[in-house]
Amino acid sequence: MTHLHSSNPIAPGMLGWLFQGTNPWLKQQVKTKTAPVLGLTVSVLLALANSVQALQVQVKPENPQLGDTLSVVISTDASNSATPTVISPDGPVPAFPIGGNRYRAMIPTTPLTQAGRWEIRVEGEGETRNIAVWVSDREFPTQSIWLPPGKDDIEGTDLEFDRVDEFKKLVTPEKFWNGAFLRPNDGPITTIYGVRRYYNGVFADDYYHRGVDYAGPEGSPVMAPAAGRIALVGRESEGFEIHGNVVGIDHGQGLTSLYLHLSRIDVKEGDMVQAGQVIGAVGTTGASTGPHLHWGLYVHGQSIDPVPWRYEGVE
Repeated sequence: MTHLHSSNPIAPGMLGWLFQGTNPWLKQQVKTKTAPVLGLTVSVLLALANSVQALQVQVKPENPQLGDTLSVVISTDASNSATPTVISPDGPVPAFPIGGNRYRAMIPTTPLTQAGRWEIRVEGEGETRNIAVWVSDREFPTQSIWLPPGKDDIEGTDLEFDRVDEFKKLVTPEKFWNGAFLRPNDGPITTIYGVRRYYNGVFADDYYHRGVDYAGPEGSPVMAPAAGRIALVGRESEGFEIHGNVVGIDHGQGLTSLYLHLSRIDVKEGDMVQAGQVIGAVGTTGASTGPHLHWGLYVHGQSIDPVPWRYEGVE
């Protein structure tokens, strides 16, 4: 038999043929593990054939658009490996273990985000993966809002802005939610996520509607769409002039949600709530033109579209 020299190219598919059990010549070589095959020892070829990258990365959704949450799932070989590092175009984002030698990081996109090619870098197990993701642009409608006298000049208070900003920065290591989110109110949707607005005829620069509005009747129940911890309770009487009576739920790992303009609050800070539990009632407190619930969902402080979370959720 004539042995091939290392200078000869390896034809596509030849490596797989060499390792098929029907090749008696290869079986003989495996017994010795010393005979050259294509200029390499069989032991080296076996290592090459069985080698698997220690770091596997999957990004969902496959075809994201502005407003979507990018879920970066990382799989490693070792159960005791260090938590991988994830770098988005806007900087580092935390990754958390989700079981089975897997980790997940969430990257928010918004109507103010630059669409196009994104590169996400993942480092771990001594390896680096550079993942290219194309984030599609998305058209958002424009709406005119006319606030009634007494509410048309509301600027908000330092107290409410400081409390809400602090709430949005929460990154609790525990994951409280599980699966797709429930609808927080049964009323019809009147304003979708991402709408740009004119307030009393003046366009609001760098503004977009940070949530979904449900026109439920005054006093209709507001439910927690997913499990979490009540981390914010604010009242109009305490200075929450824009948010009105508001509840904030920490769902864990950088995911938070806000419920604005409530007429009634049924929970207190520190309470643990489950999906479907009533947390308050629809009202028109704060900067509101009529009874409705404003539901906002945030990833690492950025307002993302809640709708995909209702139908698919994030693992």
